[in-house]
Amino acid sequence: MCAQRPFTDVSVANDFSVRPGATGPPDLFLDESTTKRVGQSSKGKGARTRRKLVAAAEEVFNTYGYYDASIVKITEAAGVAQGTFYVYFRSKKEIFDEVVADLNRRVRHAMSEAARGATTRLEAERLGFAGFFRFTTEHPALYRVIRQAEFVSPGALRNHYEKVAEGYVAPLREAMAAGDVTPGDPMILAWLLMAIGESVGLRWIIWDEAKAVPTEVFDEMMVIIARMLGGTTSTAYGDGTSDPPSPHVDGEVQRSYDSATEEAAPPAEG
Repeated sequence: MCAQRPFTDVSVANDFSVRPGATGPPDLFLDESTTKRVGQSSKGKGARTRRKLVAAAEEVFNTYGYYDASIVKITEAAGVAQGTFYVYFRSKKEIFDEVVADLNRRVRHAMSEAARGATTRLEAERLGFAGFFRFTTEHPALYRVIRQAEFVSPGALRNHYEKVAEGYVAPLREAMAAGDVTPGDPMILAWLLMAIGESVGLRWIIWDEAKAVPTEVFDEMMVIIARMLGGTTSTAYGDGTSDPPSPHVDGEVQRSYDSATEEAAPPAEG
């Protein structure tokens, strides 16, 4: 496995310092209508039980797959009686669709929160993708359950991707208007950016069962994205330079090397 260094978040900037198009998709919250079936408010006991069922279903679908999952397994994992399930959901298919929708809400929120302090579109992409990959390592069901939806619930699958794309379009359009991104079709650009993130996460997190995308992969991905956006690659790398980091070097070794290089550098001529 390649050497890795953790991603670091930047401080949240004052709203007035954020350039148009720099922020990620809007924050997303559960619609209160999702609790109307049990006549509970979003803060009630019914909502908590429903949340337990959805979380348990995510775990069960991720572990067993849709066809080998069962309502019994879901209720056992949630720690509730089997009959309680039918108070909230009519079928296994209905709760599967809710798991897909719930993952969609949460991953978009994670990306939005991660990118909140960005001051340019490229920085928003870097922070947003870092948030996406962190969410993927914590919730591998994002890939495993969503991919099952292709066969179990094609409508839920399409809705998932379309909602992610829709959240991208407005910020990209604003960034184009501000000159932060080369003018073009923001919807097409959104889908291409989504494809990059999903492919990198699949290859270097899901397949490798890793805790993070290797630093050199992430940095090279950001250089490619910078070219797509039409901006400079000068700040695409994590250290804010245009030089790619040395591959296969442990983060501590790299930091020690950087420190030693700075100390050994000759003083600037006055």
